[in-house]
This record gives sequence, C-alpha cells and structure tokens, in this order.
Amino acid sequence: MILAVETSCDDTCAAVVGADGRIRSNVIASQGLLHERYGGVVPEIASRRHLELVDAVVADALERAGITLDDVERVAVTQRPGLIGALLVGVSTAKAIAAARGLPLTPVDHLHGHVVASTLGEDPIEPPYVCLVASGGHTFLARVDDPSGYRVLGQTLDDAAGEAFDKGARLLGLGYPGGPAIDRLAREGDPEAFEFPRSFPGELDFSFSGLKTALLYRVRDLGADAAERRKADLAASYQRAIVETLATRARQAVEREGVERLALGGGVAANRELRERVARDCEARGVGVWVPPPELCTDNAAMIAGAARFLEAIPFPEYLDLDASARVGAEAAGAPPAG
Repeated sequence: MILAVETSCDDTCAAVVGADGRIRSNVIASQGLLHERYGGVVPEIASRRHLELVDAVVADALERAGITLDDVERVAVTQRPGLIGALLVGVSTAKAIAAARGLPLTPVDHLHGHVVASTLGEDPIEPPYVCLVASGGHTFLARVDDPSGYRVLGQTLDDAAGEAFDKGARLLGLGYPGGPAIDRLAREGDPEAFEFPRSFPGELDFSFSGLKTALLYRVRDLGADAAERRKADLAASYQRAIVETLATRARQAVEREGVERLALGGGVAANRELRERVARDCEARGVGVWVPPPELCTDNAAMIAGAARFLEAIPFPEYLDLDASARVGAEAAGAPPAG
C-alpha cells in the first residue's frame, strides 16, 4: 500500500494506491480560484496554501482509502520538477510521515508520473508504448519499454502546449486557467474560420511560440470589437492548431517507433478535441490508445504512487537528507533513467 504526496505546483494532492495499480483514493485540493485573480500561479501563495492544506489532504486520502498510517507500507513523493517552495512542502511532509514509522520512501519525477498514469486502473497499458505528455510546463513524446523509466523522442523548443493555451486565453480575455476556458468556448466557434500556423521543428519536436504570436497579431488586426464578436471562432481555430500539432506528432512517433499503443498524459490530455482527434487517428491505424480520466491527467498523487511501484525505495534513514529540485530529471532529458 503506497501513500503518495504531490505538491509540484498549485494543487495539493495525496493518494493511496495498491501494488496492483488499484487506486484506493485520489484527493486533489485545487488552488485554481485562489490564483485566478492573478492570471497565473503565484509561487509564494501556492507554497503557503500547501502548508495549510497538506495534512488535511493526506488525512482525507487515508480515510477515503479505508486505511490508517499503520497500513501504509511505502511513502512516495514528487521530488522534481516544479516550484521549489511547493515541492519542499510535499517532500518535507513525506519524509516526516515515512521517518516517523521507519518506512521506505520513493522520490518520483513528476513527468514520470504522467508517463505511467495509464498503467493505473482496470485496463492498464503495457509496454512498449509511446506517450504524449502535454501540460502547462512541459510537452514531449516518450517511448516506454519498461515503466521504471522512459526515453524522450521529442520535446517543445519553447512554449509548452498548456502554456500556449493559457497565453491564448489571456489574449482573448478568458481568464485562468486557459485550457478549459478555450475548450468550452471553442465548442461554439468555427475551427476553420482562421488559419493559424502549425510548427514542426526537427524530427519530433514541438514549437508553439509562433502560434501564440499569430493569435496576438490576428486579434490586433481585427480590432477590439470584431475580436470580441468572433472570440469563439478565434478560440476554436487556435485550439485546432494546437490539437493538430500534438496529434500529428503523436502519429509520427507511433509510426517511427513501430509500436501499437499510445498513451496521453498531462493536463492538456483532458482537452475534449485532443482526446477525440487522437482516438480517431488511432482507430484508423489500428493503434490502441489509452487516455486517463481527467483527474489523472491534471496534477495528482495517484500517478506519483503509480510510478513509485516501478522504482526502488530508499530505506530509512537514508532519505533524511533528500532535497527537492526545480529542474527536470534525467528521464525527460533523454538520458537513461535513474532507479
């Protein structure tokens, strides 16, 4: 029985997952409304809120799972990457819980959690597979031959897909978080109304900065009144450009790697149009696709516990000097994974 804690950004999360991948509980306390007024996450505010919430969230996760701390056999925690202050709250909490009972501790790379999120539940994906991870801070394609690690095939050279959604929403006056806002408004618009660029640098890399700039110029050219009247069309066309870029690269990666399974991960994987487009593409090519439910796409602790199942735990007391890191680990840099 694994108790996991995740505090890499602005969601305070705890979960209990069995060794078989069954999710016993998955609690997420969102700070979205707290940061909405600022148009994005304020790191200091996020860290302080984690401090206020983490004990209650852990207790809630244990209660929903129907267990106590005495039943926990291992503790897992997001160690990297993320906001350093936020990460430190989770790492300190996990170390305290584990050390108080002499339990082993598994530090987990947040991105590794997204890559293996589809290994949870009743229909887990099995290697080899390609995973498209698209979130607010990261966008990359990875090949998984063993769920203890992954090999990066391509990644964004500038903005992440989620960042492009957030910046696009800000240009359209839709507020934060931008992805869900654009997804909702796009349903009312024409995705063919405006032509936005699709950038495909390198072999399997991504670039979204030019797309964001194109939206800025189009809004300026239309003028305030026209842009407001055509906001739904702008949102739909902008979203279509992001989705087609992600789906095209995912198809290319699957074809190049010669695998028959594709998984999605990260907050952008909750986007309705992306899920539908990837499902159609995979069905047409006879490729199986695994898309986690939305609560496993956004930041959550269940995926951290899921990744911990495949990693070696650090015995007590060797992890007492464990520190958090804001940087991406070796897995997302294309180097051989640790553990």
